Amino acid sequence: MTGTLLVLLLIATPLLTILFKLFTSPGSSWTHLTENLLAGYLQNTLVLLIGVAAITFFLGVSMAWIVTNYEFPWRNHFEWLLILPLGFPGYIMAYTYTGLLDYAGPLQAFLRNQLDIQVVGSLMDIMNLPGAVFILSITLFPYVFLLSRASFLQQSRTFQEASALLGRNDWYTFFKVALPMARPAIVGGIALASMEVLNDYGTVKYFGVGTFTTGIFRSWFSMGDVTTAIYLAAILMLLVFAILSLEVLQRGKKRFAPIHFMSKPLVRVRLSRRKRVMLATACSLVFMISFFIPFLQILHWVWLTYERAMNADFFYLILRSFGLAAGSGLVVAVISVVLLYSLRLSPYHWLKNLTKIATLGYAIPGAVIAIGIMIPVIGLDHWLREYLFSNNGQMIVSGTVSILLFAYMVRFMAVGYHPLDAGFQKTGIQVNEASRLLGQNSWKTLWKIELPLVKASFFSAILLVFVDVLKELPLTLILRPFNYHTLATKAFDMATNEMIAESANSALIIILTGILPIIFLNRMIRKVNI
Repeated sequence: MTGTLLVLLLIATPLLTILFKLFTSPGSSWTHLTENLLAGYLQNTLVLLIGVAAITFFLGVSMAWIVTNYEFPWRNHFEWLLILPLGFPGYIMAYTYTGLLDYAGPLQAFLRNQLDIQVVGSLMDIMNLPGAVFILSITLFPYVFLLSRASFLQQSRTFQEASALLGRNDWYTFFKVALPMARPAIVGGIALASMEVLNDYGTVKYFGVGTFTTGIFRSWFSMGDVTTAIYLAAILMLLVFAILSLEVLQRGKKRFAPIHFMSKPLVRVRLSRRKRVMLATACSLVFMISFFIPFLQILHWVWLTYERAMNADFFYLILRSFGLAAGSGLVVAVISVVLLYSLRLSPYHWLKNLTKIATLGYAIPGAVIAIGIMIPVIGLDHWLREYLFSNNGQMIVSGTVSILLFAYMVRFMAVGYHPLDAGFQKTGIQVNEASRLLGQNSWKTLWKIELPLVKASFFSAILLVFVDVLKELPLTLILRPFNYHTLATKAFDMATNEMIAESANSALIIILTGILPIIFLNRMIRKVNI
């Protein structure tokens, strides 16, 4: 149990650091920031949160209801096609749409060459706050789509038939029966999307929108004011916890109790030919805007630049990024196994609540975690230089890959922890008890019995963390070693230096890799609800 508590203490380091530093006096630039910038950061962040929540709710719930309840052409394909935008990081979508709408982009080229329509400047200016809301919404609505669809699939047909027998139409049934029953799932999806909005740096930075995340980067790198960055990080954490607490307070003690003996499987409705075409068209438009068109633009840029971009350095960049992501996934999976197995063997019930600390990192923006890790690491470096390395002026720990791995572990522990938790729950405690009765010790039982039973969950955890690490930008930008690039940072640096076409090569690898767990997740949802 001592090892478990030590791991939890390490994972809680960023939170504890920020809370401790809040008791120090503000930095020199705090007054300037509060008088001139803080109100703008707060306003832009709230607009982003509200705008993205509204659009993801509309797109996610409507698409989930359509593909779940109606039969129309290509319905089976839209079940997974509408999840693909999750593989598109927001910052990549941002500069892809900027290139699409630019003067030299394909849309304006078509208007000039085919229709002889001249447009001055960009076809549509999206490099602003509304544009950021649009970009983040079309990349994040699959969170709501996934959870809403899973909830709709689990709802019994009995409730909808009862509504119809009472003379209610489909619209009334949707709003008064199906939607309230799916509320926990919908709110969960919106909460996940909101967490990603607060974590986003690439999109808002590229569009020039000031938020708390850009403020943290500005305070840290431009002003050199660590304390101000910590104060901004603390405000951002308060927003995170406010979002997580809002649904709990609003829901109160209301719960839904399914009646299993009255449950009937969902039967999809067959509509007229005109309505089936309309539904297929609506799903196609959402898919084209959120994935197909920007993906085609990425492929076009890769076709134009691959001969210059794909050299030995590029392949080394891929190997480095994949190695870092795979290593992070393995570390998270191993530590998750240790935590869950220790929890299984522990007789203390309070340890279960304490272990939830391990999953808090995914709700905290990457920039906040980076600040919370960098402060104690710099202090450790000062101590090492003074007492062990004769003050040689070199940074011993900070600016190393090991710190980056630790930060990824804190940030994505929940991503690996939950699949393994589900795997351990399926095996049950009886298997462990039987092995112990046969004379095996706890760790041999874990190695010989438990791990083989949860190996599918183990590799799923590695895969999910792998993809998230590959896309992570703000955490990597702050904590990476000097001149150390991953696919994400390389793509972002090229795009911000107006090398958008060249950045598409790194972006394509990230997108294609991100599609793998999406297909896996869709198959898992279908198996659970068949």
